[in-house]
Amino acid sequence: MYLSTVSRPVTDPPGPRRRRFAMVSGNVVALGTVSLITDVSAEMVAAVLPLYLVLGLHLSPVAFGVLDGVHTGTTALLRVVGGFVADRFRRRKLIAGTGYALSAVAKLGLLLAGRSVPAIGAVIAVDRLGKGIRSAPRDTLITLSTPPEALGRAFGVHRAMDSIGAFLGPLAAFAVLLAVGQSYDAVFVTSFCVAALAVVVLVLFVRERPTDGPDDPRVSVREAFGLLRSRPARRLVLAAALLGLSTIGDGFVYLLLQRREDLGLRWFPLLAVGTSLAYLLLAAPLGVLADRIGRLPVVVGGYAALGVTYLLLSGPAHGWPMLTLTLALYGAFYAATDGVLIALAGPVLPARLRTTGIALVQTGQALAYLVSSILFGLAWQAWGPQNAARAAALAVGVVLVGTLLLLASPSRSVPRRVFR
Repeated sequence: MYLSTVSRPVTDPPGPRRRRFAMVSGNVVALGTVSLITDVSAEMVAAVLPLYLVLGLHLSPVAFGVLDGVHTGTTALLRVVGGFVADRFRRRKLIAGTGYALSAVAKLGLLLAGRSVPAIGAVIAVDRLGKGIRSAPRDTLITLSTPPEALGRAFGVHRAMDSIGAFLGPLAAFAVLLAVGQSYDAVFVTSFCVAALAVVVLVLFVRERPTDGPDDPRVSVREAFGLLRSRPARRLVLAAALLGLSTIGDGFVYLLLQRREDLGLRWFPLLAVGTSLAYLLLAAPLGVLADRIGRLPVVVGGYAALGVTYLLLSGPAHGWPMLTLTLALYGAFYAATDGVLIALAGPVLPARLRTTGIALVQTGQALAYLVSSILFGLAWQAWGPQNAARAAALAVGVVLVGTLLLLASPSRSVPRRVFR
């Protein structure tokens, strides 16, 4: 029912210069700038948080896995609430801005939490609540600012800008720690200031994209639940949940690398820089490739790179060349999957319910990620880090088979453009 109601997104006027240089809309660039600045802030904290929790507070792998899962999974259901509210009141910019503001405030919350693990967990949950609220409205604004045939490119450009922030964030954290010593509080304060700047940029430069006329009825709860009666949407949500089960989280990946290569603690924040650099270089090209050869093959290739990454993590130390290869493959995984999966989902979802639908896809991934983080922490503690990494690689293979069974055989109910 919903497939026939997909409306053409609102786009900027496609002048000859824009067609010639394959540019994306100004709104996509503005949203990319907001994400760039926000990721500088977020990655400053993410770069030092595993060390702070595991080495500073002496958390066990299981406890870290629980907190890491909380970092993404516990607010997952609120993504759907935020997506529905954004669709119902047609205020996607406002909802996204609220999410960015919550994440900014959470950086100051880390100062107040001190060494209390429950308090840190609560602050992390608030930060992820902000991310959960903002992600679907932001991605919907991108889809509504881009023609369907260019969604891969638009998300690739946005994720490339996002990854510039992810590249700069750990460097900023490294610089702060060099300047003031092992003062995590200085990192948290600097991170808050940067996050506040991102909110200002969103308010001033991002434009709302209407999908309905002023007299059109508002989205109802019944209409939102009806998305899951659509077979293509339901398959995408299930596939996203399966893929989430194979993801163990950046903190675990970098801790495994640090232990395997016996890196000094001061170099730990720079591991994320290597991943972000690969992401930055590959996001836009892989987005364009997804538009040309199909989005599903690119997503599958990304998860194959993740499986190889886990296999490398399970092996012995090989020095800087293998460390570089591991980080490059991990960055390629993100570049091939992060925005491309949403670009794949976009054409399936009606414009009126696109934020809700994207939130459902993200919620499926986030809930599965919560489970996978806890399971990996248990596996690490029971079997050791190398065997746990091998189990994660095996899980990637199983998940890819399930994803292909769900999505790779278009039927009459699944339009071929979904796989393109």
